[in-house]
Amino acid sequence: MTAEPAARRSAGEDPPARTVFFGSGGFAVPILDAALEAPEIDVVAVVSAPDRPAGRRAVVTPSPVAARARRLGLPLLQPARLRSPDAVAAIAELRLDFGLLADYGQIVPRAILELPRHGILNVHPSPLPRHRGATPIPATILAGDEATAVVLIRMDESLDTGPIVAGAATDVHPAERAPELEARLARLGADLVRRSVGRWLRGEIQAQSQATDGVTLTRPLRRDDGRLDPALPAATLERQVRAFDPWPGTWLETQAGRIGVRRAHVEDDVSRATPGRFGPGPDLRIGTGDGWLVLDEVQPAGGRLMAGAALLRGRPSLASSHIA
Repeated sequence: MTAEPAARRSAGEDPPARTVFFGSGGFAVPILDAALEAPEIDVVAVVSAPDRPAGRRAVVTPSPVAARARRLGLPLLQPARLRSPDAVAAIAELRLDFGLLADYGQIVPRAILELPRHGILNVHPSPLPRHRGATPIPATILAGDEATAVVLIRMDESLDTGPIVAGAATDVHPAERAPELEARLARLGADLVRRSVGRWLRGEIQAQSQATDGVTLTRPLRRDDGRLDPALPAATLERQVRAFDPWPGTWLETQAGRIGVRRAHVEDDVSRATPGRFGPGPDLRIGTGDGWLVLDEVQPAGGRLMAGAALLRGRPSLASSHIA
């Protein structure tokens, strides 16, 4: 994409590997930037999700990766179906040596996996084989995992089953929310790309098969996943609040209408907690399967984001109400 490849050829060095980057979500943006900085590769095209309507006004909006590619003037492909003959042909015309993928959103078919002679590496934010699939970061928080990782795998046709090329581990902070963990893991993934891609291309890394035990699968989140069930333990609900930020969010269906829950914490005092019933103030708390969940930040239906205590002061009847 610059004069760098020509400069390398004139110096007698191998030219950078012609590389396609697949990515859509925000997790992939720092990894794309790292790929652009890597001297061993030349990103000749970016493949991302098509622009889609977003928000209440349904404004057509590019994915974070597509927006970044456009700002940088990179060639951009946005096929609705990567398996379509037109998409496969367009990528084949790039004469690829290598591919890199992060947070793309579509399965890459065999016809494309076989194009680059060095394969396609996927940057995945979990310690595979744990949390394969579409939502590893929310799954990590929801499960209460104390540690996680970013791994580079050589892609195959199955879902996140390819051999592991490199990895980097990190702790999960006790109060960490999904966007915060995603941002940290994206930076860790970018560093992993900087350290590992050149070694992979030079044949200095031998990929290792994933373990056969400890496999877990994740799925795309649905809107109804955000409903909080007070019959569950308070700690499970608190993790749900952190895991499902920003999508699908979490909420309680109450006699006074839906209350969105943005932040919450577990109350140590478990006395007089009845699952599904709100407790006395000064804070807004709901009884759960094993104690109290304090609702620190909430948003009533049609209202603004506010402290749970402020909502209780405005609606004191909540203290004696229960889940609808």
